[in-house]
Amino acid sequence: MYGNVLFDLDGTLTDSGRGIIHAVRWSLGEMGIEAGEDDRLRAFVGPPLADSYYRFFGLSGEDAERAVFLFRKYYNEMGGLFENEVYPGIRELLERLSAEGKRLIIATYKRGDTAVRVLEHFDLMKYFDFVAASEMVQEKTKAAVVQFALKACGITDTRSAVMVGDRENDIAGARAAGIDSVGVLYGYGSREELEDAGPTYLAGTPEEIAEYVLR
Repeated sequence: MYGNVLFDLDGTLTDSGRGIIHAVRWSLGEMGIEAGEDDRLRAFVGPPLADSYYRFFGLSGEDAERAVFLFRKYYNEMGGLFENEVYPGIRELLERLSAEGKRLIIATYKRGDTAVRVLEHFDLMKYFDFVAASEMVQEKTKAAVVQFALKACGITDTRSAVMVGDRENDIAGARAAGIDSVGVLYGYGSREELEDAGPTYLAGTPEEIAEYVLR
């Protein structure tokens, strides 16, 4: 049914929460801001960083830019991106989809170079034909990233593509691009968040993702 499968990265393929939470906490500490409990910082996994700094700590303008700069310093230079692990069943899922001839694509808010480092570190890059990332689009939304991925890969039949992600912005981005979506329940978005976003399917495990993609 679907020849092209777009995947979010954080919270969908890898559990990157620990590194992201540590990077947010460190960045705020460098700015003299109390970060609070980890549960509050979990919300940073998925959405654009600047939006989250504003939403949860009221940072905007130069303060938000400074926070994002510090986040990336910890994440990219101090090892935060490797405070991370592949979810159980993901390798098997990607292997199965590849064996079935599906074209696999990353659509992420991460910078492309960071995403590739993570994928290569975990030996997942070999499964993917293309990485669409935040710096490749002017409008910093998942919809823009998804639409860029479709265009860059020459996908004109929207019925042939599906987006897999764990947050409402993944589902909204898929809808804006006119493609189906799978909301995954093992990541960082709650069932309520995903159901409100209206995915085509909900999957509790990588095995269930395969059932929907391969049906």
